[in-house]
Amino acid sequence: MVFKTKVMSKKIVKNGLVLIPFEELEDEFFGEKGTSSRKQYDLEVKLDLIGEALKAARKSRNLTQQELGDMVGVGKAQISKLEKSTGNTTFATVVRVFNALGAKVKLRIELENDSEVVLQ
Repeated sequence: MVFKTKVMSKKIVKNGLVLIPFEELEDEFFGEKGTSSRKQYDLEVKLDLIGEALKAARKSRNLTQQELGDMVGVGKAQISKLEKSTGNTTFATVVRVFNALGAKVKLRIELENDSEVVLQ
């Protein structure tokens, strides 16, 4: 088996270990920024962050998944899927869950011409 690897530009050797910047590893394994594979990876990372934020907010309110689901009108399984970033859900459901937790949701959209829209 032959592996093709790029020459890393910022290789650092410390205590006999080769340290490579994370950004270069992302480029190598998930594609360079702007490619479709990298866009998919970036989206999945953002969804994971939303799930982690939701879980942290729920736990800080000392709520179970079932209790939060009851507050929002969805089942425990839906809350679990949201926290694990699995399955499809609507943006409206995510906002309803954060609202039930008393969390403020802000959405910032950056357009290509450097203008932005911020919804709060």
